[in-house]
Amino acid sequence: MARIGTMRLAAFAALAGVVPVVCGAQRLTGPHPTGNVPAPVTLDTRGLFQEKFARVGDDVFISGQPTEQGLRDLHAQGVTTVVNLRTPEEMSTRVPFNEPALVKELGMDYVYLPMRGTPQFPYSADALKSFAAAMSGAKGKVLLHCTIAWRASHLWAAYLIKYRDVPVATALEQARIINLMDDMRMDGDRQPVEAFLGRTIPEVGHPKR
Repeated sequence: MARIGTMRLAAFAALAGVVPVVCGAQRLTGPHPTGNVPAPVTLDTRGLFQEKFARVGDDVFISGQPTEQGLRDLHAQGVTTVVNLRTPEEMSTRVPFNEPALVKELGMDYVYLPMRGTPQFPYSADALKSFAAAMSGAKGKVLLHCTIAWRASHLWAAYLIKYRDVPVATALEQARIINLMDDMRMDGDRQPVEAFLGRTIPEVGHPKR
């Protein structure tokens, strides 16, 4: 049984593009991130993540809803913080397990930032600030997720622009690799990334409704 578990974990590590930590390597999480932010690499969901699963550098994963096994596997790969953007209604009616309880059981930090573009759960500058604090406070790797990584992609783009000084065009291009979908989807009269930043971004798509 132990051999089977070891083989499964090794296969997941290979798919996740895990690389050995070397001196001077880039780090995106923690109080002192180093190096430039690399472009995301899309990965096979393997049925463990809904729709999308991507890795950014060595220590950030962005995905759709993870399964129980997906969370367990990422914990084994060094994820210590899970950031969830789904609303309470989504979690109670569409997720067949207790995510906060499992994250706690595994010893990871759970950061809950529900957002949906509504008055109750807006895309806001405060949410972006809270995510930046979660990145800075993380003791290891971070998983950022929503349902299909759409909200997560917009939040990631806003974070890159405001907190990592990534040029707007580059941040949007990188978020499109994940699931920005700014050519086909928009909530209300502006994109979530614009709401997070509190300003209009001409470079982002505004599809006609």
